[in-house]
Amino acid sequence: MSSDHGRYTAAATSRCADGWTLQRLTPPSRLFGANGLRTGPDGRIYVAQVSGSQITAVDPDTGAIEAISPKGGDIVAPDDLVFDDQGNLYATEITEGRVSMREPNGRTRVIRGDMPVANPIAFHQGRLIAGECRVGGRILELDRNGGAPRVILDNVPMPNAFDVGPDGKLYIPVMGTNEIWRVGLEGGTPEKVADHLGVPDSVKFDADGQIVSTQVHSGQVLRIDPRSGVQTVLANLSPGLDNVTFVGRRTFVSNISGHVVELLDGGRAKDLVPDGFNWPLGIAMGTDGALYVADGPFSYTIRPGRQRERAGFLFSPGYPGYSRGVAAAGPGEFVVTTANGDVARYWPAKSESQVIAGGFDQLYGVAASANAVVFAEQGTGRVLSAQSGNVETLAADLQQPSGVAIGADGIVYVAESAGGRIVKLGGGRAESVLDGLRQPQGLLVRNGVLYVIDAGLKELIEYNLASGERRTLVADLPVGAPAGVTPKFLKAIGNLSGPMGPFAGIAAGSDGTLYVSADAEGSVLVVKPA
Repeated sequence: MSSDHGRYTAAATSRCADGWTLQRLTPPSRLFGANGLRTGPDGRIYVAQVSGSQITAVDPDTGAIEAISPKGGDIVAPDDLVFDDQGNLYATEITEGRVSMREPNGRTRVIRGDMPVANPIAFHQGRLIAGECRVGGRILELDRNGGAPRVILDNVPMPNAFDVGPDGKLYIPVMGTNEIWRVGLEGGTPEKVADHLGVPDSVKFDADGQIVSTQVHSGQVLRIDPRSGVQTVLANLSPGLDNVTFVGRRTFVSNISGHVVELLDGGRAKDLVPDGFNWPLGIAMGTDGALYVADGPFSYTIRPGRQRERAGFLFSPGYPGYSRGVAAAGPGEFVVTTANGDVARYWPAKSESQVIAGGFDQLYGVAASANAVVFAEQGTGRVLSAQSGNVETLAADLQQPSGVAIGADGIVYVAESAGGRIVKLGGGRAESVLDGLRQPQGLLVRNGVLYVIDAGLKELIEYNLASGERRTLVADLPVGAPAGVTPKFLKAIGNLSGPMGPFAGIAAGSDGTLYVSADAEGSVLVVKPA
């Protein structure tokens, strides 16, 4: 099993142990999500991808893609991008709070490093303009030689991907007020252009001088007359839209999920890059037989014989937040850990969630029993249990605890990602159960057998707790980082998300079928006896 779709190229084809099979439940994703879009000097569409720390160029005619600034490179968590008239590429690095420039020869340097939640960026007649997508955000004209920036506008409620209009003014989608503003490049009092939108997160101008704006909450693409404010719906797409670009008179739109489409006449849309996953992360089998997949800003359900369906989205009602770990907790109910440090119960069908406990540092795996919810706090090295409103520390000083599992006998097992082992907890102590691992993450215990996803070894490992027998069920899994790549740590995004780290989860169906979140290639895998 191999993947060559521009996002991840496996060093070798996945191999199964005798008597086991491997297949994909979902196809590989071609991008690590899709954020900022910009048409480059070569006519290709450049896509910024926060989750993958990657910038990719896509041919608008063939869909062929090329990683321009790859995962593990100098540019970290790019959210938006623009080119100057010499072909230099500028990217806002939202988790780093900075703006970097990449020259055509590949050399990269930081232009500005003190812009919290750096996101929107534009270039106009030699002037580089960037902004901070936060409440009270600044919009600055940057000196490309490192001099002090000039403030164009301050205290803006979450400005996003802006553009300079034909009138020479800057047009700003203001997410915090659900409006579009404009202001002269010298500053001054902004003027409202449009309101009562669907939470605008990008503004670009088409060949006719009209605004085209994506709406992250409603999923609409709007054309807006900048003089009158009159709005026309170009397309009704899915919530999560992020940006827009043009190739001649053709219009392309991105969705945070990784979907890039071309808008056609009559509100129709044609895939340029099919929809995908940002990762995916934790997975769990629901009591109804539907697989639940946590993918950071999105969550999905996959039912037998059906396409995946969105279960929730960062900007949708009741969503618990950027989700990483997940465990089934009853009919239609899941427990999730979020990058914001919360453990929450979530009822996707009802669009409701309830925080069980909060204020933690980098939560990962979670497991639920009839009595308690157990979860790993990687930032402090603790594993904790929440029960009846009380939180108890089960173990401390672990080396990056990741996956957790609860056996039928109530014993808690933990994958120590940096410790290279699986431990069981009891009496405040951690006792080694399985050593010799490299980067264990997803963990499952079923019928006295541990199943471990090792993102470092790229293996699915089976370990019999009674006999001590260990074997590799699948080798060369598309999980973790590609060979030779050391991913950069992704810090928080303002109040939207805490640090975003990888997690290759595992779940089991009632018949013993195993499901793996292949976070490297962006797919869900099925492993089962032949």
